[in-house]
Amino acid sequence: MPFDKKPAVVKNRRHDTDTGSSYVQVGVMTERINYLTEHFRSHAKDHHGRRGLLKLVGKRRRLLDYLKRTDVEGYRKLIADLGLRY
Repeated sequence: MPFDKKPAVVKNRRHDTDTGSSYVQVGVMTERINYLTEHFRSHAKDHHGRRGLLKLVGKRRRLLDYLKRTDVEGYRKLIADLGLRY
């Protein structure tokens, strides 16, 4: 089943027409990272795809750093909702 980003957008948006805020982008990236992680469990030799995954993880990290600088409470809520910190 291919990756579907619509549920991630709906889950993380701040208002009805929000499709591109940092919160939505981090949510979509997290869902895609989870999808790709499962992909690599059965396709261990897909090294080109793994590079894309690592780039995606870095991009999400930078967006999370930005959110932490600008909106600490929103950052904490997003982290809790996505289950990124244990």
